[in-house]
Amino acid sequence: MRLLLINPNTTPAITQRMAELARGLAGPDDAVAAVTGRFGARYISDRIAYAIAGHAALDAYAAYAAQGAPHDVVALACFGDPGLLALRALAPVPAIGMAEASMQEAATGGRRFGIVTGGRLWVPMLEEFAAGLGLAAQLAKVAAVERTGGAIAQDPDAALAELAAACGECVGHGAAVVILGGAGLAGLAPRIRDRVQVPLIDSLEALIRGARRLVGQAPPPAARVPADSTGLSPELAALLKALPSGP
Repeated sequence: MRLLLINPNTTPAITQRMAELARGLAGPDDAVAAVTGRFGARYISDRIAYAIAGHAALDAYAAYAAQGAPHDVVALACFGDPGLLALRALAPVPAIGMAEASMQEAATGGRRFGIVTGGRLWVPMLEEFAAGLGLAAQLAKVAAVERTGGAIAQDPDAALAELAAACGECVGHGAAVVILGGAGLAGLAPRIRDRVQVPLIDSLEALIRGARRLVGQAPPPAARVPADSTGLSPELAALLKALPSGP
């Protein structure tokens, strides 16, 4: 598997951390490339930053694709998946998002699941995302700690107790499995699993598993009516222009 990991947060240290973890999860014949958003929030924590991140994700993909580097699947490494549907229309390979992969895995077999993340403003956004996947009835609880994911990434040790307590809150609301979601929280699930009464899913681990299942699958054919645009990066403008047109 040749995996392209896109982090639309603009903090390179978080991208580097996720890339290192992804390479540890990948197989001996796998290759992981990682790119960081070129503009936008240092860490996405509200609707405005989320909207900008969708553009940043497409731009980051276009900049990478312009180099001609081969890749089999695109993994959007931001919990909430900004720009995922547009990325699927843009990329000639399958694309998957961190939140999508995690929620679909958690909901397997009809299980009710909880989500723990950083930043209170994510609660309604993730509830809406789950509803968009048709999983609203299985979502037991979204529990967010006060620290944003960016703050947690800077000092993970200080957040472990809060994250474990939030997982317990989800269990108390009927979750049979809990997702620890967020780019800044990647790799922390093993550190609190022994404090959580139900299985705990690391969102980056779920993303890698989901990406592996997509290797070799053909993406939906891109079909669009070409539209004039201005102000886009040269790479993104060229990639849009090269897309096949259709109804």
